[in-house]
Amino acid sequence: MPAPHDRNHSPTLLIIEDDDTIGRHLDTGLRAHGYATTWCRTGNGGLQAARTAPPEIILLDLGLPDADGIDIARELRSRHPDLLLVILTARTEEIDIIAGLDAGADDYLVKPFALSVLLARLRAHLRRLPPGHDDQETALRIGALVVDTRARTCLLGGEEVALRPKEFDLLAVLAEHAGTAVSREDLMAQVWDENWFGPTKTLDVTLASLRRRLAQGAAQAVPPANPPSISTLRGFGYRLESEHGISERP
Repeated sequence: MPAPHDRNHSPTLLIIEDDDTIGRHLDTGLRAHGYATTWCRTGNGGLQAARTAPPEIILLDLGLPDADGIDIARELRSRHPDLLLVILTARTEEIDIIAGLDAGADDYLVKPFALSVLLARLRAHLRRLPPGHDDQETALRIGALVVDTRARTCLLGGEEVALRPKEFDLLAVLAEHAGTAVSREDLMAQVWDENWFGPTKTLDVTLASLRRRLAQGAAQAVPPANPPSISTLRGFGYRLESEHGISERP
């Protein structure tokens, strides 16, 4: 996904927001910063717009007049697994925020928020991984798992596992340091940017989803694969490990 500073590309962004003041502010402000925006005022209208011309980014308000925002988030994620989905919400309860992330959001912002904060979040999400030096140096094998950072593919037992962008980024960092403890702070800095403004609960939700996807992918492989485990190091961070150990890059 191209970064916003790429002058040859304007990232496509869909705003699903029923509040006229907020919607107009976002539409005007994001266009001024190089985004190609579309604004819809209803959840169903947003679903239709995303179906007609899938965007790279969606900003989704949870308080929509025609549908529950969590249901819309779940539907968008199901139809468009690779897009960047950011929830905008006036709900401040942790359970509501977790529900949004579990429904498929990559991030959230609690209203009211400054446009500068949103832009910083988007820059962090859109930032590309450093380019690889050569194809043989971009894939890591840990037991039955193969993570290719250039192709952005995850294979288990030879079968591809579909991951959301932040799930892949998180797995890539853990795979690069397989067998080594990685702190929560380092994971947040490398996956969500060193200038991340949100709580680290986002890391926990993303990691839980990554574990589920790896378990599902391992079970669906023929024959079933043994996925590497991601150990929780209480009070510190996480470690990716495998009973098969770490091998050379394939």
